[in-house]
This record gives sequence, C-alpha cells and structure tokens, in this order.
Amino acid sequence: MLRIRVNERSVEVPEGSRVGDLRDRFRPGADVLVRNGFPARAEEPVRPGDEIVLIRRGEVPSAEEMEALLVARHTPGVHDRVKRACVGIAGLGGLGSQVAVALARTGFGRLVLADFDVVEPSNLNRQQYFVDQIGLPKVEALAHNLRRINPYVDLELRPVRLTPANVPEVFRGCQVVVEAFDRADQKAMLVETVLARMPGTWIVAASGLAGYGPSDAIRTHRVAHRLFVVGDLESEARPGVGLMAPRVGVAAHAQANLVLRLVLGEEKASGGNHASL
Repeated sequence: MLRIRVNERSVEVPEGSRVGDLRDRFRPGADVLVRNGFPARAEEPVRPGDEIVLIRRGEVPSAEEMEALLVARHTPGVHDRVKRACVGIAGLGGLGSQVAVALARTGFGRLVLADFDVVEPSNLNRQQYFVDQIGLPKVEALAHNLRRINPYVDLELRPVRLTPANVPEVFRGCQVVVEAFDRADQKAMLVETVLARMPGTWIVAASGLAGYGPSDAIRTHRVAHRLFVVGDLESEARPGVGLMAPRVGVAAHAQANLVLRLVLGEEKASGGNHASL
C-alpha cells in the first residue's frame, strides 16, 4: 500500500494506482486533477508521498475541503510554511491592498492590516476596493474583500495612524513588515523603527513606481541588513506623473513575491550589499 494525501486527507491506496483510479474512488466526475501542484493526467502513476487534489468544475466544496483546494497548485510543503507565517502591511492603498490580496491568495495564515484612512473615489484607479465601499475604513473594506477570497486567513485589523511608539506593538509577531505608504517621511519612519526596535523582522519597502515607465525598471534592491526596497528608486508621484494601476501592481506583486521568498527561506539574512535581485 502507498501512503498519500487526497484533498488534504491522508489515505492508503494500492501500489500501482493511477490518478484516475483515485478520481473514481474519492471524487467521481472530477475534471481537474492535480498532482504535487501540477495538472495531472488520469493515467499517471501515483507514488508514495504524493499530494493529489481532485476538483469538479463548478462545484462549491465543503468547508473542510475548501482550504486544500484553494492551494492545490502550490508545491507540496509550501502551504504548511506560509500558513504559519504572519505578515504586517503598513498602509492599505495601491501597494498594500494589492500585496494583501496576493498574500491571501497564497494562503498566508495571518495578516496584520494597518491604516487609519477611508476609501475614497480617487483610490479606485489602483486600489483593491469597490464603488460601494466608498466611505468605509480601509481596514474593514479590505478585510471583507480578503475574506471573500480566502476565509481561512486570520486578519488583525488596526485602524490606527502608525508612529514610532506603536509600530512594534501593532506588528508584534510579524516575520515581515511591508511598507506601503505614499509619503517619504512615513516610509523613513517605518523603516527606521522596524530596523531599530524589531530585531529579526524583515521590512520590504517600495520607492519609485509612479507613472507608466517600463515595468522591467522596477527591481528588488537589498539595501541593508533585513531591508529590501522595490521600485526604480526614482519615479515619484508629481504633477503629470500619477499613480496608476499597472505599475503600482507590478511593484506590489514584487513586494508580495519577496515576502513569500523570505518566509520560505529563499533570501538569507546577510548584511546589505546593495545588490538588485
């Protein structure tokens, strides 16, 4: 017998079993077959330790199965690590709201969302909110949207203005803090506070993402121990150069991808070498 996992349940199946055999046994009619995070054919053999996900298109799964199916395309072992992770997001505008959506879809276990502002119409050109949420506190509006995407993420809502005095308390327990502010003085305050008062916590900041310049100019720069900055380091918002969804989205997803790499141990905690990654 082979010990494998099918839709997050540990089961034993006969040696020589194929993916199609598991479909017929555990989820007849399933038309999406995933083996170890990759689409599978029914005739593929099953090996010890495989993780198999069986999905019927259009069917809403039970609550017990939903979380497993949400992360069916992850590499085995990744979800266990991101589910245990805690990430703080400082500012829930164009960067922060999109980082939060990406991390929720990735299955991060806990997100601390900090912002004192409300949703207003000019946010909607680049931020993950909707017209019927205008006037709502951003922490509440974003939490509602994230729970529609992934109800298994633990959300801690902090509708406060961040200061050097409260940053360590607000983001206590976070492995990574994402800086997603607009103003340079707020960015500097957060970076300096995390580096000085939160030993062991990474910070992923952003600088230079305004306008509609080339996407490939947005890079990830390691500028100091525990500090990364995403952006071209030059393009600031000013008259004639606004903040627009495509380029802000490129930077936000670069930040989210770096958070994932840090949590998975893909970036080592070496001293700053000013290299671009």
